[in-house]
Amino acid sequence: MLAVKTLRSNSNIFSRAVRLMGDQFEISIVADNMLWAEEKITNAVNEISRIEKMLSAFGNGSQVNEINRNAGIQPVKVDPELFWLIDRSLKISELTYGAFDITYSSADKSTPINTTQQNLNGINYQQVITDAVAMTVFLQDKNMRIGFAANSKGYAADRAKYILQMQGVSSGVINIGGDLLTWGAQPNHEPWTVGTADPEQQDKPYAHINISNMSIATSANAEKYATINSSRVNPKKGFPVSGTSSVSIISPTAELSDAMANPVMSIGINAGLYLINQLNQIACVIIDDHNRIYTSKGVQAAN
Repeated sequence: MLAVKTLRSNSNIFSRAVRLMGDQFEISIVADNMLWAEEKITNAVNEISRIEKMLSAFGNGSQVNEINRNAGIQPVKVDPELFWLIDRSLKISELTYGAFDITYSSADKSTPINTTQQNLNGINYQQVITDAVAMTVFLQDKNMRIGFAANSKGYAADRAKYILQMQGVSSGVINIGGDLLTWGAQPNHEPWTVGTADPEQQDKPYAHINISNMSIATSANAEKYATINSSRVNPKKGFPVSGTSSVSIISPTAELSDAMANPVMSIGINAGLYLINQLNQIACVIIDDHNRIYTSKGVQAAN
């Protein structure tokens, strides 16, 4: 049973926190009526649950499970929603030269896995074959599997936001363990900033950044890197990386921000800034081991 906090109101902001997809989602909307807000938030929670079930690799009805079971055997026809999520994931893999990758090896139980040995075994996004006409997905290597641990929560947040907007919710925030997705404005008509969308981040050097109608996702170094002889290495490529403490990606969708945070972390400060500066409607804030702040074009952070 989901742990659901009691709905509360605060200056016309109604919020509920639920445990889904292995993380805490807090959905906050600007509204005038508590019962109306509760109904809308419930529908958003149901949508997140639907996405969680859709992207599960378990169960006979799971199309992800069907794709994985037919690895090296035959293409699998899937619903358009799953097909285009996979297609977007592969495009991000191309953009990041494989630093983002939804594939992993069946030899390990974790999802996904990024190691040099698996790359040698041919487990990589380039062996995922899609057919947009037939709506099929085929994993060429029999040991290949796909999983969405790196972007599923962001996609679920985007879908929840869509459901809320279609119900007439003009403003709100979805907080996924500190990653934020916002739309509209605060009750006082001021834009959402990192600090106002999540008061626990008010002391961050980028807490004042305007994120209205945007999302921001953060990857922290301690969570993503192995240590070998006291040196951090990229767990997929195996080469030393710069002393990056955290990377925050700002983009129009939580799916994209979620997917890009780890790759920018893995390629280091200079390469990460170069990559982001080549793209439209996306920005980043990088903090190094000495708490120095680096920003992409169009972002100003407090010193």
